Amino acid sequence: MLCRDLSAIKALMNAPVQIADPAQPRHDWRLEEVEALFDLPFAELVFRAAETHRRWFDPTEVQMSQLLSVKTGGCAENCGYCSQSAAFDTGVKAEKLMAASDVIAAAMQAKAGGAQRFCMGAAWRDLKDRDLPKLAAMISGVKALGLETCATLGMLRPDQAAALKDAGLDYYNHNLDTGPDYYDQVVTTRTYQDRLDTLAAVRDAGMSTCCGGIVGMGETRRDRAGLLHQLATLPAHPDSLPINDLMPVPGTPLADSKAIDPLEFVRMIAVARIVCPKAVVRLSAGREHMSRELQALCFLAGANSIFVGSKLLTTANPEKSDDEALLADLGMRPMTM
Repeated sequence: MLCRDLSAIKALMNAPVQIADPAQPRHDWRLEEVEALFDLPFAELVFRAAETHRRWFDPTEVQMSQLLSVKTGGCAENCGYCSQSAAFDTGVKAEKLMAASDVIAAAMQAKAGGAQRFCMGAAWRDLKDRDLPKLAAMISGVKALGLETCATLGMLRPDQAAALKDAGLDYYNHNLDTGPDYYDQVVTTRTYQDRLDTLAAVRDAGMSTCCGGIVGMGETRRDRAGLLHQLATLPAHPDSLPINDLMPVPGTPLADSKAIDPLEFVRMIAVARIVCPKAVVRLSAGREHMSRELQALCFLAGANSIFVGSKLLTTANPEKSDDEALLADLGMRPMTM
């Protein structure tokens, strides 16, 4: 039995799964190839991912990002994981868009605390033109501080994307959330194509895309592979690829979702690194319930960014002292900008 098992493992390790050429990342991944990566023996997968990581990044560096909810609650979308949806009773109250001066002050504090990137999130289904002037003031003010800027404001038209670019926005975040086959189990108020259209508008405006998803929502491994397949076959890979571990929120449809196995989460990070080798892979929501050892494995598998600060929009995040201790113990340092 042992001999047969070893033969099967060796055959899988030698399977014709192509890894991106160091000179030219692939855009022709087949879903079956992505699934085959997930199926590799754990050590082999992490080794391949770490090897890919070193082709493009310094593995001892991690980018520090901070996220601020600039407009909280009252969103018209029904995303099943979200505390800010008006469709669910989660105790989050709708608030107005923050003043630009308050956002810039928060960004100054974030920079003083070591953040290199500042992300602004608004709970909207889509951006309204009336809000563009205030957003432009926020973005230009944060940019002037020397921080990398990112925003997530819902769906965009091409002209709105161009206006945000002109204001100095570096990245626009618009996650696909999950694979296309599972998408309607998570949200029904907008389509997968709606999300792809916004990403196209962002790319056409000359901004970098920030696009990833969430695991632990009841999806299968094939659904997770489907998400990464979508990202890896876009006209341009995401420049920033956040992987979120679901933070269950009471009152949402996904509040009772079963947690994903920690090693499966590492597999998600590793496959993301392999199929989108130049992306900054962001270890995003969910670190609050991750062990130090799990986070270390994620860094080994290719994650090279974390969100700092005690809150991610409306959910908890590790304390600064905990992050500093972890990175010091791992011998990691802030990414060179």
